[in-house]
Amino acid sequence: MSWAVKKKYNDLLDREEGGYEKKLWGNSLNICLAYPNRYRTGMDSLGFQTVYSLLNQHPSVLCERVFLPDPGDEGFFSPGPLSLFSLESQRPLREFDIIAFSISFENDYPNILKMLDMARTKILSRERDEADPIIIGGGICVTMNPEPLADFFDLFLIGEAEEILPEFLSHLLRTRKAKETRKDNLIRLQKNVPGAYVPALYNVSYQVDGPIEKMVPLEPSLPRKIQKQWARDIQAFSTETVISSPDTDFRTMFLTEVSRGCSRGCRFCAAGYLYRPGRFRKLENLEKSIRRGLETGRKIGLLGTAVSDHPELIDICRYILSQQGKIGAGSFRLDQLTPALLKLLKEGGIETLALAPEAGSQRLRDLIRKGIQDGDITRGATNLLEHEFFHVRLYFMVGLPTETTADIEAIIELIKRLSQFSLPTTGPREKRFRRITVSINQFIPKAGTPFQWYPLENIQTIKKKIQKITDTFRGQGNIKILADPPKRNYLQALLATGDRRVGKILLALHFQRGVWSKALKEAFFQPDFFVYRPRDTTEILPWDFIDTGVPKALLISEFKAARQFSTEKNC
Repeated sequence: MSWAVKKKYNDLLDREEGGYEKKLWGNSLNICLAYPNRYRTGMDSLGFQTVYSLLNQHPSVLCERVFLPDPGDEGFFSPGPLSLFSLESQRPLREFDIIAFSISFENDYPNILKMLDMARTKILSRERDEADPIIIGGGICVTMNPEPLADFFDLFLIGEAEEILPEFLSHLLRTRKAKETRKDNLIRLQKNVPGAYVPALYNVSYQVDGPIEKMVPLEPSLPRKIQKQWARDIQAFSTETVISSPDTDFRTMFLTEVSRGCSRGCRFCAAGYLYRPGRFRKLENLEKSIRRGLETGRKIGLLGTAVSDHPELIDICRYILSQQGKIGAGSFRLDQLTPALLKLLKEGGIETLALAPEAGSQRLRDLIRKGIQDGDITRGATNLLEHEFFHVRLYFMVGLPTETTADIEAIIELIKRLSQFSLPTTGPREKRFRRITVSINQFIPKAGTPFQWYPLENIQTIKKKIQKITDTFRGQGNIKILADPPKRNYLQALLATGDRRVGKILLALHFQRGVWSKALKEAFFQPDFFVYRPRDTTEILPWDFIDTGVPKALLISEFKAARQFSTEKNC
């Protein structure tokens, strides 16, 4: 039946538009870019597509792709007769020089081990030899905290791909010509490539009661801090859809990045701190990308950490409309919903807007530094209805630091207020929201943010809070409540804030075929140590060796300010 899997992959390729056709095998550095989830999810990742394009633009590099096989196909690879192979040439992954994982979500970590096993590649980096591919990882999860994956990767690249990849490839190709050993190659990369991190070259020791005692390089010549790399001039390149496919959720949309980073300073937000400073692409540099997207006949998806803060957003929307295009976008800030913007978004074909109040009470919005006032919500709702946006999606968090029962009631009251909010009209019907979709997400502490010292709230407590919100609106057809299972959030927090010892749980999980309960029982330490324990600002955190460009002193001051319910201006 292996022919059926190969035909399935060929059919996927036949339905794609774009991409690269390079015939350099044997004369190039061969890299298989891996996404640790299904094709549909991976090909919707603009970061994944960007790395694929950057690698293939290099004249001495051949880059192909691989994804986690669909559930019905996994049996062919593990423990089946096939070794996991690439999408394009269908070569086994172990024949590539490098397997490079693009990692965006902590809950995908178990899939990494699964894919390495399917590829018949040694899972632990210390067991690999000269015949094995080098396993590297990059992406926002790695930039935040790579340590739970340290045992499985030979090398991590910390930072933004546009900045780090050219230097990395240049050094790698030089060492390849010199025919250095695997170990010497990795040492040279660690010494010479800013943002490179080889976990095996660093030793971590722990205190008796659990926290990290110290992390030191094995050689004095190795850097003690890894400098996160970031693209200083995003006007110099485009970040956009490279390959389009009808087999993805974004099949009708051409994505183009209009901004990166954010200066708002929301204390919980990893993207807001890890992608600092805030950078906006100028309209003059976006026009070519927009025209390329419109040539495909799809709507233009505006992507960025802070799209609604873009100083030229009105002009960008006008340009798309002047080219007879349609507009797609993610969430907007409530205080940015001006009549002029909403008019353009409506003309651009948007029917549902996503908004993120995050918290129901003003006290908690101030605590997390959201910068949204009650008046902004009222004005935003009025403007939405005046421009006939009758469908909205709201994002709230539960389990935020200092959250009380009153804060949960405030979420409920805000949803009720919006569901009952209306504008009088001259017609027979009032203008009101006809459908409100509410996404309830648990606060999960993230590395590199002021809230990294806070613990996750208990699963049972979160269940009760979500249940209270859900029960309140049960049977109200125009209000739909969505929420992830709290157990899933526990695992995400473990993987997001753990150190190298969590890697042993991941390995146990792999051998237990994905049964978390069994893997957690096998742990030689209590996983709650990472999830439910408040951290002290004086302790060494697993990710402290990464210099993100944001001083730890600033994070500590923001953390302390939050504890004092402070609402200073944005930094």
